Amino acid sequence: MNPSWRLTLIALLSAGPALAHAQSATQLDRREFRIHYDNGVGSSDAASEGAVTGALIESRPLQRTGELLEFVPGVVVTQHSGDGKANQMFLRGFNLDHGTDFATWVDGMPVNMPTHAHGQGYSDLNFLSPELVRRIDYRKGPYRAEDGDFASAGSARIALVDRLPRGLAQLTAGSGGYRRGLLADSIELGAADAAATDAGRNGTLLYAIDVGGNDGPWRVPERFAKFGGLLRWSRSDGDSQTSATAMLYRAHWTATDQIPARAVASGALDRFGSLDPSDGGRSARASLSFNHRRELDDGDWQASAYAIGSRLNLYSNFTFFLDNPAQGDQFEQAERRRVLGGALVRGFEGGTLFGLPATHRLGLQLRQDRLDPVGLYSTVARERTATTQESRVRQTLTSAFGETTLRLAPWLRGIAGLRVDHADFDVSSSVAGNSGARSATLASPKLSFVAGPWARTELFANAGSGFHSNDARGTVATVAPREGTPTSPVTPLVRSKGLELGARSEWIDGLQSSLALWRLDLASELVFVGDAGDTEASRASRRSGVEWSNHYRAAEGLAVDLDLSASRARYRGPAPEGDRIPGAIDKVASLGIAGERGPFSAQMQLRYFGPRPLVEDGSVRSASTTLASVRLGWRLGPDLRLALDLFNLFDRKASDIDYFYASRLAGEPAEGVADRHFHPVEPRSARLTLALGF
Repeated sequence: MNPSWRLTLIALLSAGPALAHAQSATQLDRREFRIHYDNGVGSSDAASEGAVTGALIESRPLQRTGELLEFVPGVVVTQHSGDGKANQMFLRGFNLDHGTDFATWVDGMPVNMPTHAHGQGYSDLNFLSPELVRRIDYRKGPYRAEDGDFASAGSARIALVDRLPRGLAQLTAGSGGYRRGLLADSIELGAADAAATDAGRNGTLLYAIDVGGNDGPWRVPERFAKFGGLLRWSRSDGDSQTSATAMLYRAHWTATDQIPARAVASGALDRFGSLDPSDGGRSARASLSFNHRRELDDGDWQASAYAIGSRLNLYSNFTFFLDNPAQGDQFEQAERRRVLGGALVRGFEGGTLFGLPATHRLGLQLRQDRLDPVGLYSTVARERTATTQESRVRQTLTSAFGETTLRLAPWLRGIAGLRVDHADFDVSSSVAGNSGARSATLASPKLSFVAGPWARTELFANAGSGFHSNDARGTVATVAPREGTPTSPVTPLVRSKGLELGARSEWIDGLQSSLALWRLDLASELVFVGDAGDTEASRASRRSGVEWSNHYRAAEGLAVDLDLSASRARYRGPAPEGDRIPGAIDKVASLGIAGERGPFSAQMQLRYFGPRPLVEDGSVRSASTTLASVRLGWRLGPDLRLALDLFNLFDRKASDIDYFYASRLAGEPAEGVADRHFHPVEPRSARLTLALGF
């Protein structure tokens, strides 16, 4: 070690205890601004970690349920199809598609679906009612041992409420035929005159019914219709908390997918028009989940279990008449899925290691997905005409992890973790040569340091390895299903490596500010292409960037959130086509202002996401998109609220998503035309909500 660095380190180790004592030392003074984020000094192990409170979720207008993830700083959520389909997501230089490399859990259940009919890691949050979300805990980067598959770029754990302060009957109507009704209440089980302890032993029953529909601005009405239901029992009994939740969701819709820019420019197609009015889909999901936590003298036990059944039939046509000039290129992606899983976690506190205070967490996780079947089919107006590939898949992921937090000094703690994942794939395919079994094991070490606080500021250094799984079909495939040409199986588990340096401060009264510099490497951007039924392997990649998040309580009843991020995404290694990663977002900005005075409240949200390269050499880029939304609220009485939501306030003509590829319209050359294809942002719209508490 360089002598000057050695002297500096000795000085810091000597001065640290005195500085930490001046800041009230080991446990840190946590300042929770419950109006929006719980991101105080001492609340996390990385500058990019945090939590969203239910108060902020209640105050902000949401055009789509999936926009719940936009509460995570730096995340952008869009849509390139109908409301019943999972949303498109962007974060840290990733076009995450529908969830690859961003892991989401609800009530302890994983939302990401591996070996999915449409896309690896598909995350559909449409079964959720935002009013029943209590909290969202988020992380970025692969730095925590309990985070496994799909969590390389980040993760979000969504917690549900156990009880409501009063019943809720809510009606919403808006532009484009939007309508929604929500009925929810919680009941304390037990006789009305029973003692409080008796009510606690019997628990609380929460129920909700959520129905809605929408046609949207599309020239072919969306005819979206959904039904959602929830029944949740929970009990808190001294040192233990238990819950059991049943959820049900069904939806169907007609989709207007992305359209070619040349057709709109020529006047042949309206901006909100469709080239295949039979596109759309049907979706269904049912789940049971159980969670239990018990506090012990030396730590705690946590146990969870879940069972999920889902179905999806998705009809799309992205190339129009390129492959089938006579009948069109529509195809169906379909699956029937059953998921079983759970976890056991044991936490130990109050012990020592090497004579230093230490806490430990040990965990086991198990998940099995059974798809019977998952397939890709050629269709005309939703009628199957041919089978490209149909498979039956059994996929099991068994994981063990351990994490130790060591108090190295009164002002310094270290967190070391190790995660080991073992995956088993078993595939039976309708394509000869694409059946088989494959296994893989991957170890992922993690290491973090947290120093401070000094002047109500702490510093972070994080490093870790993570992964995402590839589609099970691709791990055994030797034949490309559509072309019938030879192909090579892909790596089952793709490693990622992340680094992050950060700082978090509350030096200014009322302001929580976090700054993070990060880098993330992927061994390969292997992606299963559901449209073709096979897996394409691309090069290794590197992403790096900076994030700055600010949450400010400017005055009583006034909160401001400002989040800025910039990133650089490149393939590693030279190639003739270039090193840009198509769809990689480079700049994101979000500004939120929430205020309340007497019976009136207002919230404004401004979101910007920058241009993206659409091809590897960067010669074709998308435009940037800036959108504003507003919620105006009025409490008409103790139990009656009125809210007006305005979306795309300035009526910007922008894109939710852009792609560049070849497609063919009637009368065009047989090889098609390479063009930008886009899905337009919905025009300015309004929704009015009347909510009655009872």
